[in-house]
Amino acid sequence: MNASQKYIQSCRKGFWQKVFQLEIKYLIDHLKGCRDVLSIGCGPAFIEGKLARNGFRVTGLDVSCEALNCAPDKVRTVAARAEDMPFPESSFDAVIYVASLQFIDDYRKALEKSAAVLRPHGKIVIMLLNPESEYFRERVHDPDSYVSKIKHTDQQAITDAVAGSFKVRTEYYLGIDGNEVSLSAKKAGAALYIISGAKRDNH
Repeated sequence: MNASQKYIQSCRKGFWQKVFQLEIKYLIDHLKGCRDVLSIGCGPAFIEGKLARNGFRVTGLDVSCEALNCAPDKVRTVAARAEDMPFPESSFDAVIYVASLQFIDDYRKALEKSAAVLRPHGKIVIMLLNPESEYFRERVHDPDSYVSKIKHTDQQAITDAVAGSFKVRTEYYLGIDGNEVSLSAKKAGAALYIISGAKRDNH
């Protein structure tokens, strides 16, 4: 069983089903009015498949062909680095990063590319792992956890980089306490720090 198959198997567990349900609900609520959605760092595209079943035309981009081979048929997949995404300008209504931006080598370049491929007033939703959460602290030093592979933890620096091309708002979301999942908005308990917004007129 390869890494992507193991990930998909873990996705079927009750805990992760609850997490994904809340992430999907958030995305559907914040992508209203959008049709063409690009998900960067999508992996096996579990969440993206759910979005596709809710009427979105989803493209998933990832560096791992192994992961993309596990993606649902409803999701168009492209193997490439985020910094080199091969799409024409103004191709999408929305770009999303579901716990992926912090793992990209040059996230600033990825954000520049994201702005370029968005149509005027296009939307961006970036779900970041919250380094101040207990969920993060419990996993960041575990070599078996994907969290240990994180490259960027400065939330303010990332927010400032996003704000260069987008009108942004930020919030904390998704409380995780052991195996319990809730809609926590408290900084210490929220597993995610979310940056969302619309493309500025001059980008």
